Amino acid sequence: MRGIRQGEQKDEKEVDSMSSKLTYGMVGGGPGAFIGDAHRRAISLDSSARLAAGCFSRDPEKTKQQGQALGVEPDRCYADYRQMAEAEGKREDGIDFVVVVTPNATHYEICKAFLEAGIHVACDKPLATDSAQGEELQRLAREKGLLFMVTYTYMGHVTAKYIRDLIKNGEIGKVRTVMAEYPQGWLYNENDWGGKQGEWRCDPARSGKVNCLGDLGTHVENAVATMTGLKIKRVLAKMDVVVPGRKLDDNDQVLVEYEGGATGVNWTSQFAIGCDNSLRVRIYGSKGTILWFQENPEEVTLIGEDGIARSIKRGYGAVTPAAARYGRLPSGHTEGWLEAMGNLYDSFTQCVEAKKTDSFTEDMIDYPTVEAGVQGLKYVEACLESNEKGNVWVEL
Repeated sequence: MRGIRQGEQKDEKEVDSMSSKLTYGMVGGGPGAFIGDAHRRAISLDSSARLAAGCFSRDPEKTKQQGQALGVEPDRCYADYRQMAEAEGKREDGIDFVVVVTPNATHYEICKAFLEAGIHVACDKPLATDSAQGEELQRLAREKGLLFMVTYTYMGHVTAKYIRDLIKNGEIGKVRTVMAEYPQGWLYNENDWGGKQGEWRCDPARSGKVNCLGDLGTHVENAVATMTGLKIKRVLAKMDVVVPGRKLDDNDQVLVEYEGGATGVNWTSQFAIGCDNSLRVRIYGSKGTILWFQENPEEVTLIGEDGIARSIKRGYGAVTPAAARYGRLPSGHTEGWLEAMGNLYDSFTQCVEAKKTDSFTEDMIDYPTVEAGVQGLKYVEACLESNEKGNVWVEL
């Protein structure tokens, strides 16, 4: 919410004004698709844009049905994303940005088509299947002066932004080591491929060369980079395929060495029974420690040199203004994953609006950019190379 403090409410006229100015389209997110629905709900939290066009499925009939259900005009329900990009790019009332929520292997071609049509892009992670594709998208966005967000959703949490400020302000001194993990348990059973969502993730044709590392490991890499500002120097990875019948990694352990001497360990898994979305980051510095657990995103644990652990909750006065401004509710009224994604779109749509009025400046950006997406792909490639060469150190 744009600068709204705890206890304040956004003026309805402000909401209506923004929603009438920006429109967006979606590729993917057809009937029964979880992530497309999540993006639509996140955008609607601030009424920051209105859905006006879509290619929701490879099946034109399903696209038409979904468009009707979502209130999209029939002539803006497209059978093909290329047709959509071309048509919307030429319309006087064409969409201001597109949201891409399709399987990983399709991201590059879809995003490229919309960039070439002069349309801003928001794409689910990972950005693409290799860094060469990512760098091409980055180049296109720069050349055309377009905005590009990669939705690493967890970094939209107020507490994640607060940690970024704490470390930047030297609260725990120099970061020495980071222990980060993201275990899930939903794909532990060899006879259960997780339905539609799991099937494409486990399929090399749709997911690319990796499964767990691309799906979860990129979140870990981005979380550490966003919170600490550390840049990876080299990695040593062990990527395992454990569950019988799987073709791609489902458990990854990565040793990390950062520029400046800090070290870390990243672990991701999809067969850790009892774990749901257990992204956890532990940051150890020369003057203190920060603990953050995604499944309890309302709270940051800060431990000083005296060894006393302080629990700081979203909505408390200690939270920095730059982070607190995204809070929607008083502390004790839980905000979660959907609000975190909404916070990313809050910043992104502000920037899109500023582009339209020629008032945009780079310091307005408070969302993961295409550059962050490229870095995630380079991390994945370095881990793959390390694993394939027998678990050796590989420079990024």
